[in-house]
Amino acid sequence: MRKTSNIAFLSVLSNSFVVLLKLVVGILTGSVAVISEAIHSSLDLLASLIAFISVKISGKPADSNHPFGHGKVENISGTIETLLIFVAGFWIIYECIHKLLNPEPIQLPFLAVLVMLVGAIINFIVSKIVKKEADRVNSMAMKSNAFHLLTDVYTSLGVAGGLLIVTLTGWHFLDPIIGIVISIYIMVEAVKLMKEAFPPLLDARLSIDEEKQVLSLIESFNNEYIEIHDFRTRRSGAQEYIDFHMVVSSHESIEKTHELCDRIEAEIINRFNNAQVLIHPEPESKSEN
Repeated sequence: MRKTSNIAFLSVLSNSFVVLLKLVVGILTGSVAVISEAIHSSLDLLASLIAFISVKISGKPADSNHPFGHGKVENISGTIETLLIFVAGFWIIYECIHKLLNPEPIQLPFLAVLVMLVGAIINFIVSKIVKKEADRVNSMAMKSNAFHLLTDVYTSLGVAGGLLIVTLTGWHFLDPIIGIVISIYIMVEAVKLMKEAFPPLLDARLSIDEEKQVLSLIESFNNEYIEIHDFRTRRSGAQEYIDFHMVVSSHESIEKTHELCDRIEAEIINRFNNAQVLIHPEPESKSEN
């Protein structure tokens, strides 16, 4: 968990530097696209701070008040981050429309292009580091953070390319249009992220593919039990919760049934490292004898 927290903090540092760089250059050049990118990166910074805090909280062990742990903090974090994207998106569109109606020339355009490229490179490297760690620990907050950083890369490159076109053609109206396109893009991507972050807050099941994997692991032991039923799954942050009832022969001893449950649980956890598995064994009914 210390490694995860350190990587989450790395994104805070990188975003702080990129935001400051873009904001200063955006003000110097007067480019609404650059300023829009600075706002976008500011949200990335806020998202990184939220992710850093949520990772530390979600990593706390279960306690008397939170017997199922603190994993949903990450899903709350991811949901808040996507809402922030929408707020920024609408604000950027508003500013771009104002600039479109009142166009102004861009000062020091090549400096703006250089800053966009530097920001893109920094965030690309950090996003790959964060995504790798997010996949390793299956952290929703870290995945959201990595996504924020990667969208910043794409939008920064888009602004850089647009500013070059504006400089070469003198079409200053392109600057706010680029800002609007960026806003729409990040809001569309935010919808996708919301679909992943929000459902676990309502105890939504794991994906169909994940459930198939779990059932396949259970069925590999089907010669040792009669059937399973009441199969349920849900996700909370980085943890998967899996429970089901398993019918065994009424002639089996408690020790042997318990040992079977342990082996099934170990097999599932070997595939889903953060899984919490609960198996309720039941003896077969007399009518099945």
